[in-house]
Formats: sequence, C-alpha cells, structure tokens
Amino acid sequence: MTTTSQLRRQAAFSSASFSTLTSLLRRSALLGATALALAPAARADDNQYSLWQQTKDHAANIWNQGDGALYLSGVAHHGRSTYTHEKLNELNEHAWGLGYGKTLRNERGDDESLYGFVIKDSHRHPQYMAGYAYEWVFPIAKTGLELGLGGTAMLMSRQDYFHSVPFPVPLPLASIGTQKAKIMFAYVPRLSSNKNNGDVLLIFGRIEM
Repeated sequence: MTTTSQLRRQAAFSSASFSTLTSLLRRSALLGATALALAPAARADDNQYSLWQQTKDHAANIWNQGDGALYLSGVAHHGRSTYTHEKLNELNEHAWGLGYGKTLRNERGDDESLYGFVIKDSHRHPQYMAGYAYEWVFPIAKTGLELGLGGTAMLMSRQDYFHSVPFPVPLPLASIGTQKAKIMFAYVPRLSSNKNNGDVLLIFGRIEM
C-alpha cells in the first residue's frame, strides 16, 4: 500500500524529471539553432576561401606557364575635342615607359596576362601600373595577324591622384599584330564634362620572349 510520503516522493521525482527534460530540450534546441545559424556562415567562408584560392591558382598558372613579355610605351594621345589647345600644349604625349609580364594563350585561344608597367604620365611624373588583362583573339584570315579585344583591371599609382596611393582602374583594351608582337591600345574614357578633363588613348607594344 502506497503511503502519503511515497506519493510525495514520486511527485517530486516526476517534477524534477520533467524539469530536467525541459532543460535538456531547451539546450538541444539552442544548440540546433546555433548549428543551423553557423552552417551557412561556414559554407560562405568555404566559398570565399575557394574563390580566393582559385584566383591565386589561376594567377600562378599564368605566371608559371605563360611566356615572358616586354612592354614598351611611347604615346598618350589626348582627345583633341576634350582639351583646350593651351592645355594640350602643356600635357606630355610622349609616355615613354617599360614593363614586364607573362602572357598565356589559354585553351580557348584567348590571351591572359599579368603585368607591371611604369610610364611617364601626362604631367611628366612616373605612373605605376600592375594588373591582369584578358583579350579575346580573332585571327585575320590567313595573314598571320590577329585582332584582340578585351579589358584590363589594374592598380595604378599617380602623383596627382590620392597622394600616390594605388587605386583600382578598369579599362577597355585592344590589340593588333602577331601572337608574339602586338601594338596595343588602352582607352581612358572621359569621366567629366569639364574641359581639360578628357579622354586619353595609351598606345604601347608587347613583345613576347
């Protein structure tokens, strides 16, 4: 026969068990929610790492497998309609410069390049550039010549911008020549309607060694 004290102990035990179970469920729910919250972040970190690693591997492949290339610069043509005659007389258009890089003809038949370049800018100061270029290559009939169209993304340093702190610059790019020797054109578009803040066409050569 169950006594009153036994009933009380059973009730207390049941209450304690229920309280413990509730606490465990709460902790499990909290841990589960935390795991679900952290999982996307972990996947995002993996994706970011994967993208960064792929970029590094791709750059290393260009540098290791590509052919060495010498860059020679000589002309910076300022738009005649976007500068006054007086300003054009002040600006330097003999953009002498020298650079070195690697160019890889990829499996699609296009050119990918890594390069470093220094030229004399429009104000006769050093202009430093380093970046990546991609050109789609189009052979011209059976002439041995080819046309390239693409773009470049670079870091540039100039005395008249940001106190020489490097800044990113994307530019359209074109070329004509053979696979080993090309005349190349990089176009700096007009970014302001103000006169004397106009467009520039940089003309240079690339010779693969």
